[in-house]
Amino acid sequence: MPERSLMGIVARTAYWVEWWRRFGPPSGNEPKLTDPLGRYVIVTFVKGTNMGPYEAARHIPGVSGHELSYVANKHFSIVLLNEAVADLVNAHARLDISQAWGDGTAVAADGTHMDTYLDNLLSETSVRYGKPGGIAYHHVSDTYIALFTHFIPCGVWEAVYLIEGLLKNTSEVQPTTVHADTQGQSFPVFALAHLLGFDLMPRIRNWKELTFYRPSTQSEYVHIDALFGEPGKHVIDFDLIESQFRHLMRVAVSVREGTISSSTLLKRLRSGSRKNATYAAFREVGRVIRSVQLLRYLSDAPLRRRVTAATNKVESFNRFSQWIGFGNRGVIADNDPIEQEKAMKFNALLTNAVIFHNALDIAEIVRQLLEEGWEIDPEDLAHISPYLTEHINRFGEYSTHELGIQPEAYDPKLDVDFTPL
Repeated sequence: MPERSLMGIVARTAYWVEWWRRFGPPSGNEPKLTDPLGRYVIVTFVKGTNMGPYEAARHIPGVSGHELSYVANKHFSIVLLNEAVADLVNAHARLDISQAWGDGTAVAADGTHMDTYLDNLLSETSVRYGKPGGIAYHHVSDTYIALFTHFIPCGVWEAVYLIEGLLKNTSEVQPTTVHADTQGQSFPVFALAHLLGFDLMPRIRNWKELTFYRPSTQSEYVHIDALFGEPGKHVIDFDLIESQFRHLMRVAVSVREGTISSSTLLKRLRSGSRKNATYAAFREVGRVIRSVQLLRYLSDAPLRRRVTAATNKVESFNRFSQWIGFGNRGVIADNDPIEQEKAMKFNALLTNAVIFHNALDIAEIVRQLLEEGWEIDPEDLAHISPYLTEHINRFGEYSTHELGIQPEAYDPKLDVDFTPL
């Protein structure tokens, strides 16, 4: 792989994909900047690496901290950042090399802990990590690129944002299969995903805690009946589903059209009363879908491998994005929830730019090998990840002009009386 710098990667992808044109002042007018491309590239680099604008200005000639801060606040918004991320996703999907990794029909969702200061509205102390922060929740395509990113509190149930990220994804890559960790095994999540046309297949763990449900009290199975517990128990209430199905579809359409947030709905369903008919119907549909998915997971070894591979990709993406966001020791310095969300979007934009550029470099090397007479097997390319870092210079180059300047001798004397000490 040719040696690259992060700044150079961002600049080249800006020229190729023109994602920088998404940004500008809130008025919608043309930006009144001398070099908008250059300024937007520098701001994306600074914010994507989690460097502070004033700290970055000390190392980048020709810009000031005030200018970087102003452009980041006034010319970048969450909506525009999502559009720029989608531009890179679309460009990545058009690369032939991306076909080696997937077809874009599957996505994996998972979160990773991000450190923050304790005194802000979003920060909570994580039970798992024992320190304050939030969760960067990514939806990563089977082609390795991030489709959507959220920043959510530590104490929230991550699965409620599983569907929302899929619906807010505006790129041309529209997956139909969703993989998640163990938090995606909830009945309401299974039900809502099914009603919206998504095939939810999380990684299954803790089998002893999972229950299989029978379609009727008379249902018995020759070899696997023990999975369903005692005969006559754990039976689906299809009458309840039938009586509430019209209402369930109305709720699903409202979520699809954006009338109600899927995260808000799932929070209510999770804490809803068991006597509530809507909650009970969602639970019954979820029991049906999850029982079918558990049986698929048990009987289909290739499916288990695909689920494991997909969830491993999103975990690798988490490490890769944190490697790129090296500034401020990985701590999100902003206390405003909107700015924290923007920080995650900046990091996702920069990470996707590196993934796209790495894919182009891999493709160029493959072309060189083909010209030299090598036979390239697509299955071999499938094992190469675009999360490569060895060739990337994260910190730029430091000037060495001071090496040739001999300093004057230093004076150890100081005209101060230290005897009282």
